[in-house]
Amino acid sequence: MRLTDKTAIVTGGASGFGAGIVRKFIAEGAQVMIADVNATAAGQLADDIGGQAIACGADVADGASVAAMTETALKAWGHVDILVNNAGVTHLPGPLEDISEEDFDRVTAVNMKSVYLTARALVPHMKNRRKGAILNIASTAGLSPRPKLNWYNASKGWMITATKTMAVELAPDGVRVNALCPVAGETPLLKSFMGEDTPEMRSKFLATIPIGRFSTPEDMGNTACFLCSDEASMITGAALEVDGGRCI
Repeated sequence: MRLTDKTAIVTGGASGFGAGIVRKFIAEGAQVMIADVNATAAGQLADDIGGQAIACGADVADGASVAAMTETALKAWGHVDILVNNAGVTHLPGPLEDISEEDFDRVTAVNMKSVYLTARALVPHMKNRRKGAILNIASTAGLSPRPKLNWYNASKGWMITATKTMAVELAPDGVRVNALCPVAGETPLLKSFMGEDTPEMRSKFLATIPIGRFSTPEDMGNTACFLCSDEASMITGAALEVDGGRCI
């Protein structure tokens, strides 16, 4: 029960890596807000989990929506200990010059602007309490980019840099900031990364992962739990690879 008496907001928490993080946090004793643009899916997961979870429809690329999400959490619990910036999107694979402006704007808004918006909403609260943990879900794409996912890669590289600069600035205030860098996993985004979900394309991706499998929501939940727990009190500014050796 590493997160007993902790409260956490997990964005994009209704599916994929986010749902894995939510379930692990609940199992370890936390109270968790499942914040997701798909409010119905968030509500269904909260109902499935039970009383320790609450659902909140939220668009992390919209400042008013993020402010409302934060207000809901503070009204429910009085404080927020943990923020997990998990919500993310990608564009389909293609030459960098062919990606539409609409897709570019969506990737930067959800993957990058959201980190600014949640920080603006929650960092003052954490500073005032002189404690807190922020975890940004980045990607191996930000460390070892694959061709034809250029602007997604760039957004995750930005997230890693944001994590490090947030960490060094907020450390004197007792707030830790870390990132996870998962390899492609069994999530709703997998097909978008590959372009098509075929045995041949899966084999191509798996050939780049020495451990021989995709990452799972459980992998993310286990690692996120450690980094957001008091056991990791000396760890800040890390971009931890959870990638089966892909970046070696």
